[in-house]
Amino acid sequence: MIRIGILGAAKIAPKAIIEPARRRTDCRVVAVAARDADRAASYAEEHGIQHVAGSYDALIAREDIDLIYNALPPNRHADLSITALKAGKAVLCEKPFAMNADEADLMQKAAIEADRPLVEAFHYRFHPAFLHALGHVRSGHVGKILSMEAAFSVPIPYRPGELRHTLETGGGALMDLGTYCIHMVRTMAGAEPSVASAECHCDRPGVDISTHARLVFPGDVTASIMTSMSETVSRRIQLHIEGTSGSLTFNNPIHPYLGHKIILQQRGQPDRTETIPGDSTYDYQLAHMMDVLAGRAEPLTGGADAVANMRVIDAIYRSAGLQPRGAQQAP
Repeated sequence: MIRIGILGAAKIAPKAIIEPARRRTDCRVVAVAARDADRAASYAEEHGIQHVAGSYDALIAREDIDLIYNALPPNRHADLSITALKAGKAVLCEKPFAMNADEADLMQKAAIEADRPLVEAFHYRFHPAFLHALGHVRSGHVGKILSMEAAFSVPIPYRPGELRHTLETGGGALMDLGTYCIHMVRTMAGAEPSVASAECHCDRPGVDISTHARLVFPGDVTASIMTSMSETVSRRIQLHIEGTSGSLTFNNPIHPYLGHKIILQQRGQPDRTETIPGDSTYDYQLAHMMDVLAGRAEPLTGGADAVANMRVIDAIYRSAGLQPRGAQQAP
């Protein structure tokens, strides 16, 4: 039985870990910690969590916890994940993995030294629909990749205290939404890109409300990244791949269990529109984590993959005239 502790009374945690754990017999959530003790207590009562730790460090130190789910903002990913690894815990860390690539590298090194799994919570990556689309590309069904477009835009209105609009906690459209786009095109390409150009629009100093970047992979494969959390933006979540012998369009690759379409166009063949059945992406994410802990699988995310993803984020910010998160931002 894998016993799970949650760092942060986070809105994402019920669907990301609490409910999936309840649907399994090999793990359970046993404790939670939050910055505010009263909030942690009410959160635990609401979600049926037995124990409340008095602090993040106290939760990590508990002997009845095997896996830490770090649901805190990015500015607390590196220090607390490293503390957990040093305490002998496995870690499932929310995306984006860290504030910047340097932090991500320290996290990876800590995981290697502790010999404990450190997985990044890119839940979409584990769903059968994404695995199916990836299979099309890796099997050559669209030929050699020529170009890709990845878009993730959804309104996230500003309000005081909204973490995704707060520079110090690692806010920004690229950090919160665009990190998925980068991860998708890197995974499809199976390679690492350079940044050809990038533009960030900031409503407040240093915090991008929208970002558009152009990446170049080896072999002159290009990728366009578009992300926005503007109040006026229309919801758009899509991955499109053009190849030498066809194309693939994946509508809603992030939450395919809420409805999606994979449209495969191959020259000389009728178009195919596919829907792949499956449960919540978070169920597959937890299943993967359990497989990793049991030695049945190697992590699909985290490690060098997470460091590389943060390197691209850092490079996009620099190309757009900003500094990576965790550094002094120019207005």
